Parts: sequence; C-alpha cells; structure tokens
Amino acid sequence: MKNENAVSSQIDGRIGILKFNRPKVLNAFNEELVSETNEVMDRFIKNETVLAIVVHGAGRCFSAGFDMKESAARGISGEAEWRDVLTKDFDFIMQFWNSPKPTIAAAHGYCIGGAMELLMACDLAVAGETTRFGEPEVRFGSGIVAMLAPYVIGPKQAKELLLTGNDKVTADRCYQMGILNQVVADGAEMEAALELANQIVNAAPRSVQMTKAAIHRAYELAEMRTALREALETDIKIEADESPERVEFNRIRKDQGLKAALAWRNTKTAG
Repeated sequence: MKNENAVSSQIDGRIGILKFNRPKVLNAFNEELVSETNEVMDRFIKNETVLAIVVHGAGRCFSAGFDMKESAARGISGEAEWRDVLTKDFDFIMQFWNSPKPTIAAAHGYCIGGAMELLMACDLAVAGETTRFGEPEVRFGSGIVAMLAPYVIGPKQAKELLLTGNDKVTADRCYQMGILNQVVADGAEMEAALELANQIVNAAPRSVQMTKAAIHRAYELAEMRTALREALETDIKIEADESPERVEFNRIRKDQGLKAALAWRNTKTAG
C-alpha cells in the first residue's frame, strides 16, 4: 500500500483502490487531498494492469465534502479567485466520471456535499444501510460544484435534493432515486464494491471501456458537459455573492467554530 498524507492507495490484482485518509476531519476535501487524489487517479489510469477503480473513506465516513474551514482560512473572494478554486474542484470530481476505467464508490457514515457529487460521478456506487447523504449548500448560501444530480436522478428528484438542502437522506432513499446500485449491511461496503469491480475486470477490458464511453456519449449528445460548465459558472457567482445567510454563517464559523455555524443553519432551517 502506498501512503500519502491525505490519501492512501493500493492495487489489488487488477483493481486500484483509493482511500480518503483524513479521518479526524471526516475526510474533508482540502487542497492536499485533492492534489494527491489527482495523482493517484492519474497513476491508476496510466497503469495498464488496473482495469477498475474503487474509492472509499477511512474512519467514520466516506467524506463530509469540501473542507469549509480551509476555504474560510484562505479568504477567497471575487469571481476570478472563486473561478480558479471551483474549476479545480470541478475537475477533481469529474475525473471519476471521465476516467476511461470504471469507477466504484463505497460509502459509509456520511457522504455530504461535494462527496455526494463525487459518488454520483462514479460509474457505480454502494453504501452501508445507515449512511446519510445530502447536498446542503443552499442552506448556507453556497452552490453546487458539479451539478450531476439532474442527469443521475432526473429533474424532480434533483430539485428535491438540491433545493431543500436535506443532509439526512437515507441510503434506501438514494437507492430508490437511482444514486446507489446496492445498499448493504454496515461494514460490507468494500466487499460489495470489490465484488462489482471483480465482475468488471473479468470482462473484456476494451469492451468495458468502449461501452462506458458509448453510455457517456449519450450525455455528450445532450450537451451535458456544456450544461455542467454553465452550472459551474452559477456556482462561481453564488460563492462570490456575499448573501446575508452566507455572511452570518461565516461569521459564526469564524467566531464560534463550524459546529456552531452548522447548529445556527439547522435552527434557521427548522424555524
């Protein structure tokens, strides 16, 4: 196994395994994790022995999404700065969609925000039965980095998910929506993901990769990539906009910490 600071990776037969490895902060996506994940994915894609890629998280969860504390500390402002940051975040997520080799997410605990977008970017996904999902960005004046939900689950379901900001969506509900391929007993996520990966790598590699490309071509003909880029521009404008909700959330986060800010957000939503 190769250990980096924020991720670890290994090759098991013909399967590349990538693990988010920041368990103390719920595997939040910071600059280090993004950079190291990009490097691992590049190695897996270039390695001819790797025919499928499984991604999962260390510790209590898959990931809580992008690191809000790091984002606040960097003091990003204005559309130009946000465009640079969010374009990198977009590419980080979309590499799991763009990979010529099938990608499989194995989620447990929490899969929130950008982590849920990354899971939807993977070709297949499994989760433990008590895993909780959601994209709560609208609840604190933020936006969606890679708006894949309408293409994965359709507009009605996507609007419910993204406009309510519900971050307690169950694994069973995600299965019903079509976000997950399987819901398994807690602790059996990797076993299920590796079983799917083994089925894939036992098929003809060129046929698998060409079939994945053909499926994605249908989305390209519908100009999905153009729409995603336009949605990214919307996210840039949202992040650069100092809305009252965003200002107050960031003030509480700075003065009292993230937990207090999240509590304020939840109280405001309940009210």
